[in-house]
Amino acid sequence: MRNSVSKPLDRACVGRVLPAGNIGMGQAARARPDGYTVLFAFGSLVVNPSIYAKTPYDPQKDFAPVTLAVIATTVLVVNPTVPATSVKELVALIKTNPGKYSFASGGVGAQPHLVGEQLRLSLGLDLVHIPFSGAGPANASVVAGHTPIGFGSLASAAPYIKDGTLRALAITSKARSQGLPDVPTMAEAGYPNIEGDSWVGVLVPAGTPKEVITTLHREVVKIVALPDMKERLVTLGFDPAGSTPEEFAQRITAELEMWSEVIRAANIKAQ
Repeated sequence: MRNSVSKPLDRACVGRVLPAGNIGMGQAARARPDGYTVLFAFGSLVVNPSIYAKTPYDPQKDFAPVTLAVIATTVLVVNPTVPATSVKELVALIKTNPGKYSFASGGVGAQPHLVGEQLRLSLGLDLVHIPFSGAGPANASVVAGHTPIGFGSLASAAPYIKDGTLRALAITSKARSQGLPDVPTMAEAGYPNIEGDSWVGVLVPAGTPKEVITTLHREVVKIVALPDMKERLVTLGFDPAGSTPEEFAQRITAELEMWSEVIRAANIKAQ
């Protein structure tokens, strides 16, 4: 489509936060609301306003939600040598060994990092975050045992989980993932307040005609529901969503508040 915006990066360099889509989302926010600009955004849409002193967009005022298209759940993994086969065992292990354990993520400010901080803060754990320049290096560090614990997207970690080089303890979605149905949710593991996914959502500039939003919603939902598409998405580690615009708007509001609290408590800032 004319003036379409590429999806933003959902990762960061070691020790610092990249713009994570700010430029693209800012361009989409300023685009004409004529139906020819469509933004495919990651969860950084709702995270960046709390990390950066200023962002070139307001996630609620500048955009009209169309649909939450797919969810890439975050998974808690450990190196197989870690003597914990459940989240409760891992928490007990960390508490009895203060200062010993660390967790890897694909970058500062990405959802896996924030979920790790959410766990650390809510349980008062002595757990150090080790950021990497993407999910690949983070997974490699956990597989090698350099970093014993990892939080990452299921899409990136699934191959290692399936071949046994990573042990999955829980996912952070409300429901189990279709890609790894045997892995419990954090709520099922006894930690209902630990929740957060990466996702891809579709939005348009505020003021886009209602009929355009309705058409886009119908077509995107239809596409992610196609059997071949669903199978492909699940294989890649994504769960099809296809929410209503209203449901997506509610999620944006809830996550803006949730991640703002985590970011403030963990003192995460762009450097």
